[in-house]
Amino acid sequence: MTALNILLVEDNQLLAQGTAKLIERLGGHQVFITAEPKEIFRQCEAGAVELVIMDINLPGAWWQGQKVDGSILSRYLKAQWKQIPIILVTAYTMPVDQHLLLSQSGADSCYSKPITDYDAFLDMITLLGERRN
Repeated sequence: MTALNILLVEDNQLLAQGTAKLIERLGGHQVFITAEPKEIFRQCEAGAVELVIMDINLPGAWWQGQKVDGSILSRYLKAQWKQIPIILVTAYTMPVDQHLLLSQSGADSCYSKPITDYDAFLDMITLLGERRN
């Protein structure tokens, strides 16, 4: 498994820090945290991102004068950087809701939060990270 540079887009700093530490310790990946759309696009443009973990609810997030959420940001990212895998994380646990989110966002996968099975989550990260090339 190759270590990835992961961008974790999460507005809850405590949750983001805990998730990042677990991904780094258990998966050996490097995790950068932000909830700012400007920073998301800056990191992608710089080529610093190999995978994005995107929260769906991002209250207070604005991009180009428009209120945005994780689904909208994912769609924008995929329009410019199709090769970067995106995992949506959401409290919506029903498969029909997750299917709708995936189709609207263009993301590669969806995972329910809170994340309780980090082994399965890291397996998903590994699989998508290997597929990006």
